[in-house]
This record gives sequence, structure tokens and C-alpha cells, in this order.
Amino acid sequence: MIAKVQSSECAIEDIVDADRDWVSAVLVQRWGSMQVVSRGRLHHADQLPGLIMTEAGTRVGLLTYAASPHECELVTLDALDIRRGIGSALVSEMLKRASKTAWKRLWLITTNDNVVAQKFCQQNGWSLVNVHMDAVLENRKIKPEIPLTGINGIPIKDEHEYEIEILRNDSNRHKNRN
Repeated sequence: MIAKVQSSECAIEDIVDADRDWVSAVLVQRWGSMQVVSRGRLHHADQLPGLIMTEAGTRVGLLTYAASPHECELVTLDALDIRRGIGSALVSEMLKRASKTAWKRLWLITTNDNVVAQKFCQQNGWSLVNVHMDAVLENRKIKPEIPLTGINGIPIKDEHEYEIEILRNDSNRHKNRN
């Protein structure tokens, strides 16, 4: 994992009802909506469980997830101040929690245009396990407001699936699939 935020005034806590307005505002600002579609599934991300990172009492990061009995999808990950390790710290906390569950893997979807997310995944030990060609074309049937082009004018059409397998051992470490 890349360097983490180092501060005695940092905390990562579960989302509680009092946080929901802030979560909704962040999702609308960063995602254009409180709804997120991945693998053809509509998530109401503002209602999902998740984690919030605070620094000196200010919210600086958000992670939402959708769990099933054997795996967990990270639906959204937002560092409000980038390149400081906020996203890495949130993922690290999620991995720590995941090691105490029956989940075999954490996984996430990003789109083909999001090279920043792809770089983040690769730097943090995630493995690219699938490219779902033209999946976003199908997702637009569920959420028509998904833009046609994304970062740097790249047409948005494919979903990239990344994962980290969860290990249960004395060190509670995770591993990538390779």
C-alpha cells in the first residue's frame, strides 16, 4: 500500500444516520448522483454502509460498500484531498474488517477511462481480474445520465473489475490474486 495519512487526529468510523446528508452531498458532487451502477446492478450509494475518515474533526474521505455472504464490493471511494493516502487508509481499514468476515474477496469496478483509479488499484495490491467489454452501454439503460465520455475525453464503455482476496491467518494480511 502507498503511504498512509499519519496524524493522531485521524479517525475512521462507520457511517451513521447523522452522516447521511453529507454522504449524499459528496456522492452528488463526485459521482453526479447518489446512484451508482456496477455490473448491471443499481446501488443507492447514499444508503449503503460505509466508512468516513476524519482529520482534526473534518471529514476527508468516504467509502461505501455492498456486502454479500462471501464477498464485498467497494461501491464508491472518495478522498476529498488526493494523494495523501486517504483512500489507501480507508481501504486498509476495510481489509482489516474484512479479515474478520466470511468474505473471500473485496472487489470494485472502475471504468476504462478512469486511469487514476486503475493506478490506485495497481499501487495498492489489487489485481485486474476482468474487463467487461461494453458493460457501461448496458448500465446506461439503468442510469441514462452516465456520460458518454470521461477523463481526458475517453469514451466510457468498459468496466474494469479489480479484487483483493482475503486471507485468514495470524497476520490478517490480504493478497492479490497473482
